[in-house]
Amino acid sequence: MDFELSPRARELHARMGAFMEEYVLPAEAVYDRQLAEGDDPHQQPPVMRELQEKARAEGLWNLFLAHGDWGAGLTNLDYAPLAELAGRSVMGPEVFNCSAPDTGNMELLALYGTPEQQDRWLRPLLTAGIRSCFAMTEPEVASSDARNIRTRITRDGDSYLVNGHKWYTSGILDPDCALIILMGVSDPDAETYRQQSMMLIPRDTPGITVLRDLPMFGYTDRCGHGDVLFEDVRVPVGNLLGGEGEGFALAQGRLGPGRMHYAMRAVGFAERALDLMCRRALSRIAFGGPLSDQGVVREWIARSRIEIEQLRLLVLKSAWLMDTRGNAAARTEVAAIKVAALEVAHRVVDRAVQAHGAAGVSDDTVLARLYAITRALRIADGPDEVHLRTVARRELGKYPKEQV
Repeated sequence: MDFELSPRARELHARMGAFMEEYVLPAEAVYDRQLAEGDDPHQQPPVMRELQEKARAEGLWNLFLAHGDWGAGLTNLDYAPLAELAGRSVMGPEVFNCSAPDTGNMELLALYGTPEQQDRWLRPLLTAGIRSCFAMTEPEVASSDARNIRTRITRDGDSYLVNGHKWYTSGILDPDCALIILMGVSDPDAETYRQQSMMLIPRDTPGITVLRDLPMFGYTDRCGHGDVLFEDVRVPVGNLLGGEGEGFALAQGRLGPGRMHYAMRAVGFAERALDLMCRRALSRIAFGGPLSDQGVVREWIARSRIEIEQLRLLVLKSAWLMDTRGNAAARTEVAAIKVAALEVAHRVVDRAVQAHGAAGVSDDTVLARLYAITRALRIADGPDEVHLRTVARRELGKYPKEQV
């Protein structure tokens, strides 16, 4: 295995690191203040648009996308440390137009969209002219098993009618959200994994009602997590993404790279938390000396460094496998890093919160926010248990079945 970055990736890494230090991290307080002072909690603060313009001008833009003429042409291995850098700030991915759910949606459109669909939706997403959301999870069923989805997509002449109830439709409350990619059942009588299809639905289509904005551990997300009702939403046949019955396969293609991106950014979350913990330990005086003199605090720091390095190596191995042998060959590792990344990040953040005491659970640092994010992401894109099931099944598959 060779984890050496290409010369271009090394150069981008240096420039992105400098950009994060000079522009992004100092802007966090400005972003929060502008968001709090605005009339709409989902309106993009002006500082974010300024940062995006700077990032785009410096070529630090859409680096996640590797498909065809649309992407930056980086390998997964090249992109991994860049995503880690972006993950050191909650704002980072959006600054570089590399935030979910737009990343997964752009990958879907780049891979499976028609030229007309790409012109209408992919091009403005690539410039951050619009935002998008992904509607898959439903409140009435266990949506980690896509076979449970109840939302119906019914052919009606030259249109489809969409009826169903989705929630945690992340991004739908952003005023710039113009596109919903929805997964629903188009043929309940087909074989299990050919029942679902995906539709491209303009956000302003009649029949779409956002019932409420769902918080996440008490936090209101800037882009919003919508509880959404679809009632006789009429969509042209030309808005079908891929073919009828291909929704499950498209979803799997979307989630694989998405899980990789989550893991990469989680390393960044953990590094940010460790940095804050070390600074706190050196500067805070208790019982006659700095916290860093306490053995338990030193153990927190040491274990955090060890766990982050182990995680980073697993992420890099997964990226290398995807690049050299394909996504299918890396299925076990991708499932493993989705579990390991958020477990490690959450554990390191928890230690940093403890080191900060009361300040750690306040909004005076980013730690409380990271605590909520790292916990919630253990459910997003499939809960830990689904990925553990995948790893265990593939591990057991190496052995012959016992003869009864």
